[in-house]
Amino acid sequence: MVLVVIIYAGNILTGKAINDLPPFTIAFFRLLIAFLILFPIGYKAAWKYRLTFRENKLPFLIMTLAGITFFNTFIYSALQFTTATNVSVLESVIPVVTVILSAFLLKEKLNFVQWLGIILSFLGAVWVVLDGRVFQLTSMTWNIGDGIMAGAILSWAVYSIYVKRYMHLFPSFAALLLMTGISVILLIPVVLIEWWVTGVPSFERSSHVIGLLYLGIFPSFIALILYNRAVDALGPSQASVFLNFLPVVTMLGAYFWLEETITVMQIIGALIVIGGVILTTQFNKLGRRKADHQKQNSNVSV
Repeated sequence: MVLVVIIYAGNILTGKAINDLPPFTIAFFRLLIAFLILFPIGYKAAWKYRLTFRENKLPFLIMTLAGITFFNTFIYSALQFTTATNVSVLESVIPVVTVILSAFLLKEKLNFVQWLGIILSFLGAVWVVLDGRVFQLTSMTWNIGDGIMAGAILSWAVYSIYVKRYMHLFPSFAALLLMTGISVILLIPVVLIEWWVTGVPSFERSSHVIGLLYLGIFPSFIALILYNRAVDALGPSQASVFLNFLPVVTMLGAYFWLEETITVMQIIGALIVIGGVILTTQFNKLGRRKADHQKQNSNVSV
């Protein structure tokens, strides 16, 4: 899980490092590289389960758009304007937003501690965006990149809910292959329009090629394999705790690699967000385990 967190932090840091490339271009080539890697692994399963994909085409399309197409585009668009640190802290709010959407869409009940965690995470995210200047709202210059991250957060939260309900129907590599393939096709006209407006990127810097290869191979493929193995070994609850440290790793990388200035206010906000996320997600899992244990005991007594 440590490697997974480092790779996901590298996704944000690399996206920031090559942000002289247009955001749709970055998203397109990341997904194209991932598709080429996944094709020999997942095409047989994709063909075998083609009827399953066809029967569930609407939820699968929603997962594709929210989790692959829109999410990546929002991330790289946000990095054009805001810091890698802010992106990582705001991205860590995703589990909380997912819990909120689940409460409304799936009618999952939230307890007091979870609501406390939600409020803490929200306050921490606002604190980071405002750099602690919560009493200077009227005089602040707002960063559009932080606003774009709201789209990324909402997209991944929707994706997570649909994954919970539908992903078990599909083979994992086949689903990822089709998701990346559909996203590549959808992004082609958008990228052409982007190039028509901004000009065709030259890709003269070697860092462009290296960065795109990293994005296509590591966050899109290797991190997924490592995360799945970690979930098998540790369980989803313990594995997800590690992801709360994404802002910490990203902050360190942004400071040493990108030479970003890390403020005390950002550190405080990140800690508030992490605390809120742990309260919201881990307390719910603890409650479910206790309920299951009580249910098993009652069944034994009967």
